[in-house]
Amino acid sequence: MTTGQLHPRPDSLPPQRGSRLSPYGGDRLLFLAEALRTFQDTGALAPSGPDLVNALAVPATSRPNRPISVLEVGAGTGVVTRRLAQVLRPGDRLHVVEANPRFAERLREDPVLAGRRPGVGLRLSACRVEELPEAAGAPGPDGGEEGDGDHGKGGGRYDVIVSGLPFTNFEPAVVRDILDLYLRLLAPGGELTYFGYLGTTMARTLTSGPRRGARHRAVVRLLRRFEATYGLGERTVWRNLPPARAYLLRSPGPYA
Repeated sequence: MTTGQLHPRPDSLPPQRGSRLSPYGGDRLLFLAEALRTFQDTGALAPSGPDLVNALAVPATSRPNRPISVLEVGAGTGVVTRRLAQVLRPGDRLHVVEANPRFAERLREDPVLAGRRPGVGLRLSACRVEELPEAAGAPGPDGGEEGDGDHGKGGGRYDVIVSGLPFTNFEPAVVRDILDLYLRLLAPGGELTYFGYLGTTMARTLTSGPRRGARHRAVVRLLRRFEATYGLGERTVWRNLPPARAYLLRSPGPYA
């Protein structure tokens, strides 16, 4: 995949079903309610817009001629999840990780996910990505996971990881551990996408004080080093609230 592929062609993704926002008119209200309740983990006041969703889902459309496995971390109300479910093909597997129980319940009830193509496996883990059995090298899912796929058992790796985690809300050590985990979970040559909002460093310093501003800058430096090592490109998405930048990275090794 090249940097240009972060700008998908109009015909490279199928049209989104349902409304422009989501199949649920209340998604934005739920997201806002959870952001006000626990902004540290939510990291935004609204779900990602369609342009950002498309940029994050692009690796799932640039793929080998075989079934692929996709991990989405921090799915929220499911705007990216639904996009992934629409572009995946029979034989593919989608593993969705969402720690917020209210968001996880919304995902369980989602009609687009329930109506995905036959043969596309779906697994939902209502936990943090660090708590996955794969993260500890355990042989399979535990009772906290549900779904119809065996995806990830036996320490299996993923071809694509899409991360919606608000990295700049976390401590640098936590971000470093998550990035290291992503590299362990990716297959050789597998691809990772994540995003960050524009202008957050100054906003965090002005609104939260110098200590949190320093923590924010430390996380940004960590991300830039990670991108310098593994990055393939980035795309600025102005038509998002707030504007954001999507990053595309690749794990070391040849892609099978």
